[in-house]
Amino acid sequence: MLEAAWADFQANLWLYLSMPITSGLVGYVTNVLAIKMMFFPKEFVGKPPLLGWQGVVPRKAEKMAGIACDTLVPNLVSEREVFERLDPDRVAEELEGPVLELVDQLIDEIMTEFEPTIWETVPLRIRDMMIRRAQQGSPEVVAEIMDQIKDSIDQVFDLKRMVTNTLTADKSLINRVFLETGRQEFVFIGRSGFYFGCVFGLCQMIGWTFYKGDFQLPLFGLLVGYLTNYIALRMIFRPQMPHKVGPFTIQGLFHKRQKEVAHDYARLIADEIVTPRKILEAVLTGVHSDRVFSLIARNVQRAIDEQAGFARPFVALAVGSRKYIQMKQTAVERLVKRLPETLHVVDDYAKDAMDIATVLSSRLERLSPPKFEQMLRPAFQEDEWMLIAVGAALGLCVGIGQLIVFKAIAVTPVMSSAAGILG
Repeated sequence: MLEAAWADFQANLWLYLSMPITSGLVGYVTNVLAIKMMFFPKEFVGKPPLLGWQGVVPRKAEKMAGIACDTLVPNLVSEREVFERLDPDRVAEELEGPVLELVDQLIDEIMTEFEPTIWETVPLRIRDMMIRRAQQGSPEVVAEIMDQIKDSIDQVFDLKRMVTNTLTADKSLINRVFLETGRQEFVFIGRSGFYFGCVFGLCQMIGWTFYKGDFQLPLFGLLVGYLTNYIALRMIFRPQMPHKVGPFTIQGLFHKRQKEVAHDYARLIADEIVTPRKILEAVLTGVHSDRVFSLIARNVQRAIDEQAGFARPFVALAVGSRKYIQMKQTAVERLVKRLPETLHVVDDYAKDAMDIATVLSSRLERLSPPKFEQMLRPAFQEDEWMLIAVGAALGLCVGIGQLIVFKAIAVTPVMSSAAGILG
Protein backbone atom coordinates (compact mmCIF):
# COMPACT_ATOMS: atom_id res chain seq x y z
CA MET A 1 0.00 0.00 0.00
CA LEU A 2 2.77 2.42 0.93
CA GLU A 3 4.70 1.58 -2.25
CA ALA A 4 1.62 2.18 -4.39
CA ALA A 5 0.96 5.51 -2.66
CA TRP A 6 4.59 6.55 -3.06
CA ALA A 7 4.61 5.58 -6.74
CA ASP A 8 1.45 7.61 -7.35
CA PHE A 9 2.93 10.57 -5.44
CA GLN A 10 6.08 10.51 -7.58
CA ALA A 11 4.16 10.16 -10.81
CA ASN A 12 1.86 13.10 -9.94
CA LEU A 13 4.34 15.12 -7.89
CA TRP A 14 3.33 18.55 -9.17
CA LEU A 15 -0.32 17.71 -8.74
CA TYR A 16 0.24 16.83 -5.11
CA LEU A 17 2.46 19.86 -4.46
CA SER A 18 -0.25 22.08 -5.91
CA MET A 19 -2.57 21.16 -3.03
CA PRO A 20 -0.94 23.35 -0.32
CA ILE A 21 -0.57 26.25 -2.76
CA THR A 22 -4.17 25.95 -3.99
CA SER A 23 -5.43 25.64 -0.44
CA GLY A 24 -3.40 28.70 0.61
CA LEU A 25 -4.82 30.72 -2.27
CA VAL A 26 -8.34 29.62 -1.35
CA GLY A 27 -7.74 30.73 2.25
CA TYR A 28 -6.34 34.07 1.11
CA VAL A 29 -9.03 34.80 -1.48
CA THR A 30 -11.93 33.82 0.76
CA ASN A 31 -10.63 35.99 3.62
CA VAL A 32 -9.96 39.00 1.41
CA LEU A 33 -13.33 38.53 -0.28
CA ALA A 34 -15.04 38.49 3.13
CA ILE A 35 -13.36 41.79 4.03
CA LYS A 36 -14.34 43.38 0.71
CA MET A 37 -17.91 42.22 1.16
CA MET A 38 -18.02 43.92 4.56
CA PHE A 39 -17.39 47.36 3.04
CA PHE A 40 -18.11 47.25 -0.69
CA PRO A 41 -19.99 48.11 -2.75
CA LYS A 42 -21.18 51.18 -0.89
CA GLU A 43 -24.49 51.15 -2.76
CA PHE A 44 -26.61 48.10 -3.62
CA VAL A 45 -25.54 46.44 -6.87
CA GLY A 46 -27.98 44.03 -8.48
CA LYS A 47 -31.72 43.63 -8.34
CA PRO A 48 -33.15 44.31 -4.89
CA PRO A 49 -33.96 42.94 -2.47
CA LEU A 50 -32.18 39.57 -2.79
CA LEU A 51 -30.38 39.42 -6.13
CA GLY A 52 -27.29 41.50 -5.49
CA TRP A 53 -25.08 42.80 -2.71
CA GLN A 54 -24.22 45.89 -0.70
CA GLY A 55 -21.39 46.05 1.81
CA VAL A 56 -22.51 45.09 5.31
CA VAL A 57 -21.24 48.30 6.92
CA PRO A 58 -22.76 50.73 4.35
CA ARG A 59 -26.02 48.72 4.32
CA LYS A 60 -26.30 49.06 8.08
CA ALA A 61 -24.71 52.51 8.26
CA GLU A 62 -27.19 53.86 10.80
CA LYS A 63 -26.65 50.96 13.18
CA MET A 64 -22.87 51.08 12.71
CA ALA A 65 -22.91 54.83 13.32
CA GLY A 66 -24.87 54.26 16.51
CA ILE A 67 -22.28 51.73 17.67
CA ALA A 68 -19.47 54.20 16.93
CA CYS A 69 -21.36 56.84 18.92
CA ASP A 70 -21.71 54.51 21.87
CA THR A 71 -17.91 54.41 22.02
CA LEU A 72 -17.72 58.21 21.99
CA VAL A 73 -20.73 59.45 23.92
CA PRO A 74 -20.99 59.66 26.87
CA ASN A 75 -18.08 57.40 27.91
CA LEU A 76 -15.34 59.47 26.31
CA VAL A 77 -16.42 63.03 25.63
CA SER A 78 -19.64 64.92 26.37
CA GLU A 79 -21.36 67.94 24.82
CA ARG A 80 -20.63 70.10 27.85
CA GLU A 81 -16.97 69.13 27.95
CA VAL A 82 -16.54 70.05 24.29
CA PHE A 83 -17.92 73.57 24.79
CA GLU A 84 -16.37 74.18 28.21
CA ARG A 85 -13.00 74.37 26.49
CA LEU A 86 -14.06 77.41 24.43
CA ASP A 87 -13.43 80.88 25.85
CA PRO A 88 -16.35 83.16 24.82
CA ASP A 89 -14.14 86.28 24.86
CA ARG A 90 -11.54 84.59 22.66
CA VAL A 91 -14.27 83.45 20.24
CA ALA A 92 -15.58 87.03 20.11
CA GLU A 93 -12.05 88.27 19.44
CA GLU A 94 -11.58 85.76 16.60
CA LEU A 95 -14.95 86.71 15.12
CA GLU A 96 -14.62 90.47 15.50
CA GLY A 97 -13.48 91.25 11.96
CA PRO A 98 -15.98 89.03 10.09
CA VAL A 99 -18.86 90.04 12.38
CA LEU A 100 -18.19 93.76 11.92
CA GLU A 101 -18.16 93.25 8.18
CA LEU A 102 -21.37 91.22 8.39
CA VAL A 103 -23.11 93.94 10.44
CA ASP A 104 -22.08 96.54 7.87
CA GLN A 105 -23.48 94.42 5.04
CA LEU A 106 -26.73 93.62 6.85
CA ILE A 107 -27.52 97.24 7.79
CA ASP A 108 -26.92 98.48 4.26
CA GLU A 109 -28.79 95.53 2.76
CA ILE A 110 -31.86 95.74 5.00
CA MET A 111 -32.21 99.53 4.86
CA THR A 112 -31.86 99.45 1.09
CA GLU A 113 -34.50 96.73 0.88
CA PHE A 114 -37.07 98.18 3.31
CA GLU A 115 -36.56 101.94 2.94
CA PRO A 116 -34.32 102.69 -0.03
CA THR A 117 -35.53 106.29 -0.33
CA ILE A 118 -34.86 107.19 3.29
CA TRP A 119 -31.51 105.36 3.31
CA GLU A 120 -30.36 107.18 0.18
CA THR A 121 -31.21 110.57 1.68
CA VAL A 122 -29.33 109.94 4.94
CA PRO A 123 -25.90 111.61 4.77
CA LEU A 124 -22.96 109.23 4.54
CA ARG A 125 -21.55 110.57 7.79
CA ILE A 126 -24.76 109.65 9.62
CA ARG A 127 -24.87 106.24 7.94
CA ASP A 128 -21.31 105.51 9.02
CA MET A 129 -22.10 106.65 12.55
CA MET A 130 -25.11 104.30 12.71
CA ILE A 131 -23.06 101.37 11.41
CA ARG A 132 -20.15 102.03 13.79
CA ARG A 133 -22.54 102.32 16.70
CA ALA A 134 -24.11 98.98 15.79
CA GLN A 135 -20.67 97.44 15.43
CA GLN A 136 -19.46 98.64 18.82
CA GLY A 137 -21.52 96.16 20.76
CA SER A 138 -20.99 93.20 18.44
CA PRO A 139 -18.08 91.51 20.30
CA GLU A 140 -19.94 91.74 23.61
CA VAL A 141 -23.07 90.27 22.05
CA VAL A 142 -21.06 87.38 20.56
CA ALA A 143 -19.44 86.62 23.94
CA GLU A 144 -22.78 86.82 25.71
CA ILE A 145 -24.42 84.47 23.19
CA MET A 146 -21.54 82.00 23.61
CA ASP A 147 -21.94 82.12 27.39
CA GLN A 148 -25.66 81.44 27.12
CA ILE A 149 -25.13 78.57 24.67
CA LYS A 150 -22.58 77.00 27.05
CA ASP A 151 -25.03 77.29 29.94
CA SER A 152 -27.78 75.54 27.98
CA ILE A 153 -25.63 73.27 25.80
CA ASP A 154 -27.54 70.14 26.82
CA GLN A 155 -30.72 71.68 25.39
CA VAL A 156 -29.29 73.04 22.12
CA PHE A 157 -26.72 70.44 21.03
CA ASP A 158 -26.91 66.66 20.66
CA LEU A 159 -23.43 65.27 20.00
CA LYS A 160 -24.60 61.72 19.41
CA ARG A 161 -27.15 62.83 16.84
CA MET A 162 -24.52 64.93 15.07
CA VAL A 163 -22.06 62.00 14.87
CA THR A 164 -24.77 59.58 13.78
CA ASN A 165 -26.05 61.92 11.06
CA THR A 166 -22.51 62.61 9.80
CA LEU A 167 -21.62 58.92 9.52
CA THR A 168 -24.98 57.84 8.12
CA ALA A 169 -24.89 60.50 5.41
CA ASP A 170 -21.38 59.56 4.26
CA LYS A 171 -20.92 55.83 3.65
CA SER A 172 -17.27 56.38 2.69
CA LEU A 173 -16.65 57.90 6.09
CA ILE A 174 -18.32 55.10 8.06
CA ASN A 175 -16.20 52.64 6.04
CA ARG A 176 -13.06 54.61 6.90
CA VAL A 177 -13.85 54.51 10.62
CA PHE A 178 -13.63 50.71 10.59
CA LEU A 179 -11.04 50.28 7.82
CA GLU A 180 -8.52 52.67 9.39
CA THR A 181 -9.20 51.44 12.92
CA GLY A 182 -8.47 47.83 11.95
CA ARG A 183 -6.19 48.28 8.93
CA GLN A 184 -3.44 45.98 10.27
CA GLU A 185 -6.00 43.41 11.37
CA PHE A 186 -7.51 43.29 7.88
CA VAL A 187 -4.07 42.75 6.35
CA PHE A 188 -3.47 39.95 8.86
CA ILE A 189 -6.78 38.28 7.94
CA GLY A 190 -5.75 38.06 4.29
CA ARG A 191 -2.22 36.82 4.95
CA SER A 192 -3.23 34.37 7.66
CA GLY A 193 -5.74 32.89 5.23
CA PHE A 194 -2.86 31.94 2.97
CA TYR A 195 -0.69 30.51 5.75
CA PHE A 196 -3.46 28.50 7.39
CA GLY A 197 -4.65 27.40 3.97
CA CYS A 198 -1.21 26.02 3.19
CA VAL A 199 -1.21 24.06 6.45
CA PHE A 200 -4.63 22.62 5.66
CA GLY A 201 -3.36 21.88 2.14
CA LEU A 202 -0.50 19.79 3.53
CA CYS A 203 -3.01 17.77 5.54
CA GLN A 204 -5.11 17.43 2.41
CA MET A 205 -2.09 16.26 0.41
CA ILE A 206 -1.19 13.59 2.98
CA GLY A 207 -4.77 12.43 3.20
CA TRP A 208 -5.17 12.23 -0.60
CA THR A 209 -1.95 10.23 -0.87
CA PHE A 210 -3.43 7.33 1.10
CA TYR A 211 -7.14 7.70 0.49
CA LYS A 212 -8.78 9.16 -2.59
CA GLY A 213 -12.42 9.48 -1.59
CA ASP A 214 -14.41 11.73 -3.94
CA PHE A 215 -15.74 13.75 -0.97
CA GLN A 216 -12.28 14.52 0.39
CA LEU A 217 -11.18 17.45 -1.81
CA PRO A 218 -14.54 19.31 -1.69
CA LEU A 219 -14.68 18.79 2.08
CA PHE A 220 -11.20 20.17 2.58
CA GLY A 221 -12.01 23.12 0.35
CA LEU A 222 -15.11 23.90 2.42
CA LEU A 223 -13.14 23.61 5.67
CA VAL A 224 -10.36 25.88 4.38
CA GLY A 225 -12.89 28.55 3.32
CA TYR A 226 -14.59 28.37 6.71
CA LEU A 227 -11.78 27.80 9.20
CA THR A 228 -9.21 30.29 7.87
CA ASN A 229 -11.69 33.13 8.42
CA TYR A 230 -12.82 31.82 11.81
CA ILE A 231 -9.28 31.28 13.14
CA ALA A 232 -8.13 34.71 11.96
CA LEU A 233 -11.00 36.39 13.81
CA ARG A 234 -10.19 34.48 16.96
CA MET A 235 -6.54 35.55 16.78
CA ILE A 236 -7.52 39.20 16.34
CA PHE A 237 -9.76 39.43 19.40
CA ARG A 238 -8.69 36.59 21.71
CA PRO A 239 -7.35 36.53 24.29
CA GLN A 240 -8.31 40.03 25.36
CA MET A 241 -5.63 40.17 28.06
CA PRO A 242 -1.98 39.06 27.76
CA HIS A 243 -1.77 35.34 28.46
CA LYS A 244 1.38 33.33 29.19
CA VAL A 245 1.87 30.07 27.28
CA GLY A 246 5.24 28.70 28.27
CA PRO A 247 7.88 31.25 27.26
CA PHE A 248 5.42 33.10 25.01
CA THR A 249 2.92 35.84 25.79
CA ILE A 250 -0.12 35.81 23.52
CA GLN A 251 -2.85 38.41 23.15
CA GLY A 252 -5.40 39.32 20.49
CA LEU A 253 -3.72 41.45 17.81
CA PHE A 254 -6.28 44.24 18.09
CA HIS A 255 -5.94 44.46 21.87
CA LYS A 256 -2.16 44.40 21.60
CA ARG A 257 -2.36 47.54 19.43
CA GLN A 258 -4.69 49.46 21.76
CA LYS A 259 -2.42 52.48 22.18
CA GLU A 260 -1.74 52.79 18.45
CA VAL A 261 -5.40 52.26 17.55
CA ALA A 262 -6.49 54.83 20.14
CA HIS A 263 -4.22 57.47 18.59
CA ASP A 264 -5.30 56.80 14.99
CA TYR A 265 -9.00 56.50 15.82
CA ALA A 266 -8.99 59.72 17.86
CA ARG A 267 -7.21 61.59 15.06
CA LEU A 268 -9.77 60.41 12.49
CA ILE A 269 -12.70 61.40 14.71
CA ALA A 270 -11.21 64.82 15.45
CA ASP A 271 -10.30 65.56 11.82
CA GLU A 272 -13.40 64.21 10.08
CA ILE A 273 -16.35 63.93 12.46
CA VAL A 274 -16.23 65.91 15.71
CA THR A 275 -14.77 69.05 14.13
CA PRO A 276 -15.44 72.62 15.28
CA ARG A 277 -17.13 73.39 11.97
CA LYS A 278 -19.52 70.44 12.23
CA ILE A 279 -20.24 71.18 15.90
CA LEU A 280 -21.09 74.83 15.29
CA GLU A 281 -23.17 73.98 12.22
CA ALA A 282 -25.02 71.34 14.24
CA VAL A 283 -25.78 73.92 16.93
CA LEU A 284 -27.04 76.45 14.38
CA THR A 285 -28.88 74.13 12.01
CA GLY A 286 -29.54 70.98 14.03
CA VAL A 287 -32.70 69.59 15.55
CA HIS A 288 -32.60 72.19 18.35
CA SER A 289 -31.74 75.12 16.09
CA ASP A 290 -35.05 76.85 16.92
CA ARG A 291 -33.87 77.29 20.51
CA VAL A 292 -30.55 78.69 19.34
CA PHE A 293 -32.37 81.01 16.94
CA SER A 294 -34.56 82.31 19.77
CA LEU A 295 -31.51 82.85 21.96
CA ILE A 296 -29.65 84.75 19.24
CA ALA A 297 -32.77 86.71 18.30
CA ARG A 298 -33.27 87.99 21.84
CA ASN A 299 -29.69 89.15 22.13
CA VAL A 300 -29.40 90.67 18.66
CA GLN A 301 -32.75 92.49 18.83
CA ARG A 302 -31.86 93.88 22.24
CA ALA A 303 -28.47 94.97 20.91
CA ILE A 304 -30.11 96.65 17.92
CA ASP A 305 -32.41 98.63 20.20
CA GLU A 306 -29.56 99.58 22.54
CA GLN A 307 -27.14 100.56 19.81
CA ALA A 308 -29.76 102.38 17.76
CA GLY A 309 -29.90 104.80 20.70
CA PHE A 310 -30.65 108.30 19.49
CA ALA A 311 -31.69 107.11 16.04
CA ARG A 312 -34.32 104.64 17.22
CA PRO A 313 -37.22 107.16 17.59
CA PHE A 314 -36.34 108.64 14.21
CA VAL A 315 -36.19 105.21 12.52
CA ALA A 316 -39.44 104.05 14.15
CA LEU A 317 -41.16 107.28 13.19
CA ALA A 318 -39.82 107.22 9.64
CA VAL A 319 -40.55 103.58 8.83
CA GLY A 320 -43.26 102.76 11.36
CA SER A 321 -43.05 100.58 14.46
CA ARG A 322 -44.33 97.47 12.69
CA LYS A 323 -41.80 97.75 9.89
CA TYR A 324 -39.04 98.47 12.42
CA ILE A 325 -39.86 95.18 14.18
CA GLN A 326 -39.95 93.39 10.83
CA MET A 327 -36.55 94.84 9.94
CA LYS A 328 -35.09 93.51 13.22
CA GLN A 329 -36.53 90.06 12.58
CA THR A 330 -35.12 90.03 9.06
CA ALA A 331 -31.72 91.08 10.39
CA VAL A 332 -31.72 88.20 12.87
CA GLU A 333 -32.81 85.64 10.26
CA ARG A 334 -30.11 86.67 7.81
CA LEU A 335 -27.50 86.86 10.52
CA VAL A 336 -28.21 83.30 11.63
CA LYS A 337 -28.28 82.10 8.02
CA ARG A 338 -24.82 83.52 7.37
CA LEU A 339 -23.29 82.58 10.72
CA PRO A 340 -22.10 79.06 9.72
CA GLU A 341 -19.93 80.54 6.99
CA THR A 342 -18.75 83.38 9.23
CA LEU A 343 -17.87 81.05 12.09
CA HIS A 344 -15.32 79.15 10.01
CA VAL A 345 -12.71 81.73 11.03
CA VAL A 346 -12.64 80.24 14.55
CA ASP A 347 -11.89 76.69 13.31
CA ASP A 348 -8.17 76.78 14.11
CA TYR A 349 -8.65 78.25 17.57
CA ALA A 350 -11.57 75.94 18.39
CA LYS A 351 -9.67 72.86 17.23
CA ASP A 352 -6.72 73.71 19.48
CA ALA A 353 -8.96 74.62 22.40
CA MET A 354 -11.21 71.57 22.19
CA ASP A 355 -8.26 69.24 21.54
CA ILE A 356 -10.65 66.38 20.80
CA ALA A 357 -7.88 64.10 19.48
CA THR A 358 -5.82 64.21 22.68
CA VAL A 359 -8.85 63.73 24.93
CA LEU A 360 -10.14 60.76 22.92
CA SER A 361 -6.74 59.15 22.54
CA SER A 362 -5.92 59.24 26.25
CA ARG A 363 -9.31 57.80 27.21
CA LEU A 364 -9.38 55.14 24.52
CA GLU A 365 -6.03 53.89 25.80
CA ARG A 366 -7.67 53.26 29.17
CA LEU A 367 -10.80 51.55 27.89
CA SER A 368 -11.48 48.07 29.24
CA PRO A 369 -10.85 45.26 26.71
CA PRO A 370 -14.58 44.49 26.13
CA LYS A 371 -15.39 48.15 25.42
CA PHE A 372 -12.27 48.65 23.32
CA GLU A 373 -13.16 45.58 21.25
CA GLN A 374 -16.50 47.18 20.35
CA MET A 375 -14.65 49.73 18.22
CA LEU A 376 -14.01 47.08 15.57
CA ARG A 377 -15.82 43.86 16.44
CA PRO A 378 -19.31 45.01 15.30
CA ALA A 379 -18.08 45.29 11.72
CA PHE A 380 -17.45 41.53 11.79
CA GLN A 381 -20.46 40.52 13.84
CA GLU A 382 -23.04 41.90 11.44
CA ASP A 383 -23.92 39.10 9.01
CA GLU A 384 -20.67 37.34 9.89
CA TRP A 385 -22.31 33.97 9.23
CA MET A 386 -23.06 35.06 5.67
CA LEU A 387 -19.48 36.12 4.99
CA ILE A 388 -18.09 32.85 6.37
CA ALA A 389 -20.71 30.91 4.41
CA VAL A 390 -19.61 32.63 1.20
CA GLY A 391 -15.98 31.68 1.98
CA ALA A 392 -16.99 28.08 2.69
CA ALA A 393 -19.02 27.91 -0.53
CA LEU A 394 -16.11 29.27 -2.55
CA GLY A 395 -13.77 26.74 -0.94
CA LEU A 396 -16.23 23.95 -1.74
CA CYS A 397 -16.35 25.02 -5.39
CA VAL A 398 -12.56 25.04 -5.60
CA GLY A 399 -12.44 21.59 -3.96
CA ILE A 400 -14.89 20.24 -6.58
CA GLY A 401 -12.72 21.80 -9.28
CA GLN A 402 -9.66 20.11 -7.79
CA LEU A 403 -11.45 16.76 -7.79
CA ILE A 404 -12.36 17.10 -11.47
CA VAL A 405 -8.78 18.03 -12.40
CA PHE A 406 -7.28 15.23 -10.32
CA LYS A 407 -9.61 12.67 -11.83
CA ALA A 408 -8.79 13.87 -15.33
CA ILE A 409 -5.02 13.94 -14.84
CA ALA A 410 -4.76 10.73 -12.78
CA VAL A 411 -2.04 8.49 -14.26
CA THR A 412 -3.67 5.12 -14.30
CA PRO A 413 -0.67 3.21 -15.66
CA VAL A 414 1.32 4.07 -12.59
CA MET A 415 -1.50 2.92 -10.34
CA SER A 416 -1.85 -0.28 -12.36
CA SER A 417 1.86 -1.08 -12.22
CA ALA A 418 1.90 -0.34 -8.53
CA ALA A 419 -1.03 -2.68 -8.05
CA GLY A 420 0.94 -5.31 -10.03
CA ILE A 421 3.90 -4.95 -7.70
CA LEU A 422 1.67 -5.51 -4.72
CA GLY A 423 0.10 -8.50 -6.41
